[in-house]
Amino acid sequence: MPILDIVIIVGYLLGMVLFGAYFSKSQKNVADYFVSGKTMPWWAIAGSIIATETSTVTFISVPGFAFGGDFRFLQLVFGYLVGRIVVVTVFMPLYFKKDLLTVYQLLGDRFGNAVKRLTASIFLVTRNLSDGFRLFSTGLVLAAFLSRIPVIQTLAAKMLPFLAPNIALLVFSVVVMGMATIIYTYLGGMSAVIWTDGLQLIIYLVGLFVAMWILAGDIPGGLNTVFAEGLKADKFRLFDFSFDLTKNYTFWSGLIGGAFLTTSTHGTDQLLVQRYLCTDRLSRARTALLTEGVAIFIQFVLFLFIGTMLWVFYNGPAARELALITTNGKIANDGVFPQYIVNHLPTGVVGLVVAAVFSAAMSTLSSSLNSSAATAMADFYIPISGGTRGDAHYLKISRYLTAFWGLVQIGFAFLAVKISSSVVNEVLAIAAFPNGLILGVFFLGTFTRRVTSAHAFAGLLAGAAAMLAVKFGTAVSWQWYVLIGSLTTFLVGVAVSYLAPSDQKQ
Repeated sequence: MPILDIVIIVGYLLGMVLFGAYFSKSQKNVADYFVSGKTMPWWAIAGSIIATETSTVTFISVPGFAFGGDFRFLQLVFGYLVGRIVVVTVFMPLYFKKDLLTVYQLLGDRFGNAVKRLTASIFLVTRNLSDGFRLFSTGLVLAAFLSRIPVIQTLAAKMLPFLAPNIALLVFSVVVMGMATIIYTYLGGMSAVIWTDGLQLIIYLVGLFVAMWILAGDIPGGLNTVFAEGLKADKFRLFDFSFDLTKNYTFWSGLIGGAFLTTSTHGTDQLLVQRYLCTDRLSRARTALLTEGVAIFIQFVLFLFIGTMLWVFYNGPAARELALITTNGKIANDGVFPQYIVNHLPTGVVGLVVAAVFSAAMSTLSSSLNSSAATAMADFYIPISGGTRGDAHYLKISRYLTAFWGLVQIGFAFLAVKISSSVVNEVLAIAAFPNGLILGVFFLGTFTRRVTSAHAFAGLLAGAAAMLAVKFGTAVSWQWYVLIGSLTTFLVGVAVSYLAPSDQKQ
């Protein structure tokens, strides 16, 4: 392993930790720690949202999707754009009517603490589960990198002698990435998260374009060959207009299901809503999200194109390597880009691109840790403690909660080692299952007045029952989960409010 690559990666990880330490000096209370005192400019928020959405799942698994398929993933992104329009028109005005730390405080005002805590709990469990899978996918990249350093392989094997050597190295990699993320998020809070997101965005975009440029040079005929071979094999297929509820990535599941999914993730999920709360003006939050939506669409196109380039490369000049990459069928497609990075990029560039993958991962994971800590603090700890403890106490507990959720995510990453097949599908399915329930409750709170806490609970129970029936009793695609869950929750809540009216005032 060339020493330059090691220096780049170690320097990057240490730099993130020092960056977090720098921002720790300016924190005096939970508002500083969780929403940066509401002083962030819109362009920093937009960059942070882009970086947060671009986890290692995007960097590794989306190219893997195109490697094994085509461009039909992009149909889901069309729905993402529609969902953003709904968020800026329907939900965003609600966030700026009062001083919030979490989006679930709105539900507490509307339905009481029980509903608020239930939805917050759903967020905490599913957010940390899905981000555990993201941490696992980052571990794949680091493990591929560390596999070229015999002393690290030996160390991992000695530390975890009860595991196969390759699994021990993967677990070791997960712990390294998880601990680095915990430390800088623990210290720096949301200010560190947002400003490092900007730096990480630059790093992974540079790494992405450098990798594309070198990959194009490794293919005889360059981009002309990519387009010719891709068109011949129908690798650029974009639309599938079949209306099959069991099929992923059709036009209808992408447009409709993707719109509902994004309305939920960007309108009711603390991970992203917390970004909007870092500014004091609605107009700035709207500008940030709409600008980010256009950028994320372009970014998905680039990642899918990399997958097609890899397919041409591994079916052409590097055909002999294909058998090695696909030995483990569980992670075959997700493993292609990491294998190319560590085996074909030149010295120095390997370190840059691996650092780019890490930057994408750490952006999402650090955001997840901070938003989980904010939810646990604002929706549970502060109300339970009566809000009577001082700023120093709440700031200290906020940091402890950040570390706690980091350890939880490391645990879920270990679980992903055992069960994961396609990381992108696992992550999106985990997110889609509960988000419909939370979105349905927000619909009840936003569009009704007669629905009370009891009615909302009835809707939630019905929505959960419907989703469990769909998940385990049918083959319906996860892309319809949010629509089914949200509409069931909303319609049952409204129906029960008429069948069992309440005198409770809202």
